[in-house]
Order: sequence, then structure tokens, then C-alpha cells
Amino acid sequence: MTDQPATLTVPLPTHTASVLTWGEPGAPLVIALHGFPDTAWCWRHLGPALAEHGFRVAAPFLRGYGPSGIPSDGLYTVPALMSDVVALHRALGGDERAMLVGHDWGAIIANGLAAHPDSPFARVVALAVPPFEALGPRRDGLRTWLGAILRQPRKSWYIGANQVPGLSERWFERLLGKLWRDWSPGYDGREDVARVRAAVPDQSRARAVLSYYRHLARPWLWARAPYTTWAQGWMDLPRVPYLYLQGADDGCLDIRFARLAERALPTHARVDVVPGAGHFLAVERPDAVNALIAEFLTAD
Repeated sequence: MTDQPATLTVPLPTHTASVLTWGEPGAPLVIALHGFPDTAWCWRHLGPALAEHGFRVAAPFLRGYGPSGIPSDGLYTVPALMSDVVALHRALGGDERAMLVGHDWGAIIANGLAAHPDSPFARVVALAVPPFEALGPRRDGLRTWLGAILRQPRKSWYIGANQVPGLSERWFERLLGKLWRDWSPGYDGREDVARVRAAVPDQSRARAVLSYYRHLARPWLWARAPYTTWAQGWMDLPRVPYLYLQGADDGCLDIRFARLAERALPTHARVDVVPGAGHFLAVERPDAVNALIAEFLTAD
């Protein structure tokens, strides 16, 4: 079996999605969602590894990232992104065996679907962003929470910067390289950065990608039709078997949040910290990450 993916073009309700695929049609489906600033190529190691385990892996370029289209409704809310993933599941013939993997923004989407009763996914894996509900203060981890909260603003400055229309689009090129260097120290991300540049080649694409952050800060957009159903409870704890992975050297999210998530998540959830990895752990430590995900997805 080749490690090189096939590419599908899949019509979705608001745009056309470009999807990298590994494995045979008809095999149990795994949809893998990339984050920011990244592309579907972040799954270039996981895709063939899971195909060897008998899965069909589909990794879409999320709405706004080329070669996928810019959505006609102009929305980049979590409920809209959840709706895209469910539509992709349907278009690819997914069934009750389907599973979901997401990194960074893909993890936010995956967490939302892990929590939603109408989700079609039997198991969910999130990398680098745990469920928001798991990040709050708890009596048995208050010191850990305080340590994380006090240090996190130095890492999250980019979220505020991304709110400034026009300015952040012009700075996108510089922001891209800086975040890869800061978030995964010691990793040579030039190949990945080049792929993001190809997916976000101009200011219109940069505006789309940065709108994920802008719309996250505008909750009045979350329940806009036709995404009302998906806006209910997307920040809750997972209802299905769930695995959370974070790199021990993550420069984006303080590692203390992994410990907080471990305390807050339900008993059908598991947390693993990957040593020697930063934020983009699927490309930094692919052997370790692939093994953890394959073990979880194939468990009885």
C-alpha cells in the first residue's frame, strides 16, 4: 500500500472540500481534521499507518483553506465546521463504525462532536486542545489551574492579534513561521509551512483562516441557521470513548492543561502526554502518535 494519498473533491452544502484519502473504500472511516496554521498534510504519517490497520482515512482541507472552497455563507463558527464534518461523513458513506481525529482547531471541532448526541462518530481523538469544559478550575487541581492560567496569556497573544481585520491578514506570512517555531521548538517545519502558504496564498484566504478566531469571539453567530442543532452543547465533555494527546513541549497550550483535563474528563476518556513533542506532535513524533491512536481506535 502506498503512503501517497488519493485526492477527492467532495461537494458540501456551502463549498467544495478537497480531501486526502488513504485506505480502501468500504473500510471503517476515520475523518482527520487539521488545525491552524496547518493543512490536511499534517496527517501524512497517520493516514497510511491507519490504512495498514484496515481503516479508510479522509483528511479534508477545512473550509477556507485551499484547495477547498471558501464557504458561501461566510461562517467559520464551530457549529458550521461540525456540520461540514457530518456532511463529509455522509458523502463518504460513513456508518456507525466511523471515528474522528482532530488537531488544534480540528480538535475543537472533534471535541464538539464528541459531546453532541447527534454525532455519527463512535470514538474521538483530540490532539493539543482538550474540551473547553475540562479546562476550568477544580478544587482538587486549583494550584495546577492557577499555574496554567497565569502562564497561558504569553502563549495565546496571537488570538487577540487575529481579531484585527486587515492588519492580521497582512502579517499572516510572518505569523505563520513564528507560530511553527514557537509552538514546536527544535522541529524543522519548513515543509509544513510551505504547504500552509500554498493553502493560504493571498489575503482573501488569510481572512477566511483568521475568521475562525474572530467568529469564536462572536457567540451570537454560533446558532445561526442552518447550524442551530450543532450549537447546542458543543463545549461539553465527551459522550463517547475519547483520547486526548498533547506534546510535553507544546509551546501553544500549557502542559498543565493536560493534567487538568485528566482530572475533569469522564472515565471513558484517556489522556496521554507525548514526550519530545511540541504542538504539532503528529508530524514531530509520528511513530509514537500513530501507535497511541491506532491502539485506541482498534480497542474492543
